[in-house]
Amino acid sequence: MSLGDSSSPLGKVRGLGSAGEGGEHWLTERVTSIAPLLPRHWLIAPPLIPPKLDRKTEIERLPAPSGAVPMALLIVIGFRHGLDGMKVFVDDYVHDEGNRFAVNTVFLFLAVGGGALALYALASIAFGGVA
Repeated sequence: MSLGDSSSPLGKVRGLGSAGEGGEHWLTERVTSIAPLLPRHWLIAPPLIPPKLDRKTEIERLPAPSGAVPMALLIVIGFRHGLDGMKVFVDDYVHDEGNRFAVNTVFLFLAVGGGALALYALASIAFGGVA
């Protein structure tokens, strides 16, 4: 171990780094980037079978659990992944702690609000709110 290296051999093996969090945030980002593949294929494959790919066909599919559940998963995972990506961007490029907290808070509210609005729209379609 050199004089400039302050991490122990055990710390290097565990990969905790200077923040003590390790790769948890990195792993969460990777999982949320891969996770939408299943709901996306669940949503994309059935429309290829019916003859029409129009709005009416999709609105007829969404009230069924096979349409609403993957769409809800896609909404939640998508907004979470977007929020994680923006947090990394802000943490890298906003250097003032107060500004970083403010921008991260704004992005959190936007992600929660956008996700809630998208889930409300999905629920409205799924439970018969659209004629």
